[in-house]
Amino acid sequence: MLLRTERLLLRRPSMDDLEAFFEIMSNPSAMRYWSTLPHAHLAITENWLQQMTAREHTGGEHFAIEHEGRVIGEVGAGRLPEFGFIIHPAYWGRGFATEAARAAIVQIFAATDASELKADADPRNAASLRVLDRLGFVETGRAENTFLLGDEWCDSIYLTLPRP
Repeated sequence: MLLRTERLLLRRPSMDDLEAFFEIMSNPSAMRYWSTLPHAHLAITENWLQQMTAREHTGGEHFAIEHEGRVIGEVGAGRLPEFGFIIHPAYWGRGFATEAARAAIVQIFAATDASELKADADPRNAASLRVLDRLGFVETGRAENTFLLGDEWCDSIYLTLPRP
């Protein structure tokens, strides 16, 4: 499965992407608002990537995001209806998350019977919240202390995008 946008190629992730994903997942800036701490070892990313690729066989819709032949992130819904994305910080601020997410959302709704997609964002993650807003996600709730990362409690904003 290949999806092309104006500047990006979205494709199914593979174990060949391990080093590129480790570069992202071990980066503290990229992982600041992710649901886990930065990956300290390649083996952690390897396990994460194996789980992500395995979900493809159970209806998951994940995509590696490539720009100019380099993996710069991931977008999708591996466990429907949960939707998310991550982009390498070197590529922030260029609209890549929005561009990739739009293409992924069209594919997810075309390939599945999901009635909606849901996202969970840290309220401090203004950039991701702007992306989700551009995509049409609407806030459905908030909660405090939803998960513990290291010694820091994080809050959540819950958002939903209904099937068009």
